[in-house]
Amino acid sequence: RGEGVVIDEYCPKCQGQGVNQVSKQVTLTVPAGVESGNKLRVRGEGDASPSGGPPGDLYIFVKVKEDKNFRREGMEIYSDLAVPYIDAVLGEEYSVKTIDGEVKIKIPSGSQPETVLRMKGHGAPKLGDVKNRGNHYVTLKVKIPENLSKRERELFEELKSLQTQTV
Repeated sequence: RGEGVVIDEYCPKCQGQGVNQVSKQVTLTVPAGVESGNKLRVRGEGDASPSGGPPGDLYIFVKVKEDKNFRREGMEIYSDLAVPYIDAVLGEEYSVKTIDGEVKIKIPSGSQPETVLRMKGHGAPKLGDVKNRGNHYVTLKVKIPENLSKRERELFEELKSLQTQTV
C-alpha cells in the first residue's frame, strides 16, 4: 500500500524523494583505548528518514595506523631495544620510548638476548576506563660486535681464559 501522496510540483534537487543528499564534515572525539575493528556511533548524523522522522546514526569503523616503534595486542604494547653486549653483561639504565613519552628502564646485569622486560602500566588504556592500562613489554636485542680490534680480541681471549679456569 502506498501513502496516497500526489506530488504537485516536482523538485529537481531531491527528485521527488523529499530529502537532499549532502556531504558534511562531522567532528568527533575518538576515545582513548580504541583499536582497529571498534565501531563509533555519532547520534543523529546518519541518513535522513524517508518518512520525515529524525535522521539515523552515523557509524564509523576504526582502523588504527601501524607504528614503526610499537606493536599492540589489546592493551599490551611491545617494542624492541637494541643494547650493546657490554650493557647486557654489566647492566645499564636506558630511556625507552613509550606511547606516553620516554621512560627510564634498568637493564639487569647478565641479561640474555631476547630477554623481555615489563614496564607495568605503560601500555594502552582500556576503552572506557583510562585509569586501567596494560603493560609495555621491551625485548632486548643484544648487539654482538662483528669486527673486533686487536686489543678487543686480546681482552676477550683473556676473559675466556679466566672463565675456563672457574668452570
